[in-house]
Amino acid sequence: MNLPSNPRVCIVLLSAVGDVVHALPVVNAIKRAHPKGKITWLLQDAGASLLQGHPAIDEILLFRRKAGLAAFIQTALQLRDRTFDVVLDLQCYFKASLLTAFCRAPAKVGLDPARAREFNWIVNNHHLPKRPVNHVQEHFLEFLDYLQIPREPVEWNLGPWPSERPWQANFFDSIPRPRVALVAGTSNPRKDWIPERWVELNDHLHREFGLATILVGAKTPRETALGKRMGAECRHPPVNALGSGLRHLVSILDACDLVISPDTGPLHLAGALGKPVIGLYGYNSPARVGPWRQDRRLLVDAFHDSGEAPQMTFTHRPGRMGKIPVSEVLDRVKIWAAAQKR
Repeated sequence: MNLPSNPRVCIVLLSAVGDVVHALPVVNAIKRAHPKGKITWLLQDAGASLLQGHPAIDEILLFRRKAGLAAFIQTALQLRDRTFDVVLDLQCYFKASLLTAFCRAPAKVGLDPARAREFNWIVNNHHLPKRPVNHVQEHFLEFLDYLQIPREPVEWNLGPWPSERPWQANFFDSIPRPRVALVAGTSNPRKDWIPERWVELNDHLHREFGLATILVGAKTPRETALGKRMGAECRHPPVNALGSGLRHLVSILDACDLVISPDTGPLHLAGALGKPVIGLYGYNSPARVGPWRQDRRLLVDAFHDSGEAPQMTFTHRPGRMGKIPVSEVLDRVKIWAAAQKR
């Protein structure tokens, strides 16, 4: 499929910070190929806060999910006055499908029926070729193949923006290098690591590697409780940066030397910023949603059994995060540290 010279493109991808990160190479590649095209992105508040000021995005349409039915009506009214050349339906869920149906465009592109969920394929009149389930990032890049736009170079261009550099400099003024960001938790408690192991890991990182630790994440009750516990029990408590917001999180991760994280959006954000990531996986398969194009030696994989082939699966395995000992994470830190010396 070929786009016109100055295409009007609508991206439908509402939620999940990790998915927003995965979609950015698609947006950047389209803008690179068609610099005078207009890109509109339909998404919810969290993703919108991350994308504020992004040079490849011309317009953000907010879908205010908490407004319920009123959110669909408001979005339908906004879309009524807009026409697009193509809609890229990147999210295979019912609410995204409904909003895609509201869009006025001759071409609506989505996944093939075999991979689409919740009858998502019905609202699209163009479908990607049928392929096996792959890493989420690869799925998104397939949309570029369909549009005949080169994938490479894969770019995120997330900042920090020049206007954000003073905040970053002020935040790190008294935090020495090397620095590691510890991502406190996820939106799903079954993907979280064990709190007491964060405490133990934190002190090992300080004592054995001289790493200054920074605790990042949201201010959910679980993450807030972890922050208080680490502040009370760690010999060298981390800098508590919980609830800093996504744009400040970009600045924090950008100035860190290493990131340790369970399966959550900030992990992918760190990867997009080019930071080494130690990913802690047990609930979901890292083959499908793990760090992309990262040093595989840094991955802690409790999802797969020993000797098991990587599974490209949507299956969950509850209870596996508890199988990750502090020693395995420290082994990955040693690999990172050795690479830094080289």
